Amino acid sequence: MEQNSLPTEIVLTHPRQCLGTIQLDWTPQPGNYLDIEGKTYAVLERRHRYHLKSGRYRLHKVAIYVQAAQRPSEKSLIEGRWVIGDASCRFNARSEIIRCAVNPPGPCESCHYYEKCEG
Repeated sequence: MEQNSLPTEIVLTHPRQCLGTIQLDWTPQPGNYLDIEGKTYAVLERRHRYHLKSGRYRLHKVAIYVQAAQRPSEKSLIEGRWVIGDASCRFNARSEIIRCAVNPPGPCESCHYYEKCEG
């Protein structure tokens, strides 16, 4: 079995329930978005599941914990990774999951809390 075609268990965090198991051809990281049956989910956490076989632990499947979300319309590229919102703002969290402390739902455009970052 190839590593990039491992079964991936999708677990909804609230209310806690398993949405099923699918085969993915990419490795979901926290902050990525995933579309399943017409709904969009944000990946919050990834866990590996191992089985002991012939005296060795082998990666058996991956479990990702998700929550329902909308794909952000505003993104900024910082040091090779995409973050939500306008990263030039002082309050931006520079996170793939949270936009900022003062205006988490956004949008950044025309936000009255905007302050340009120093440096």
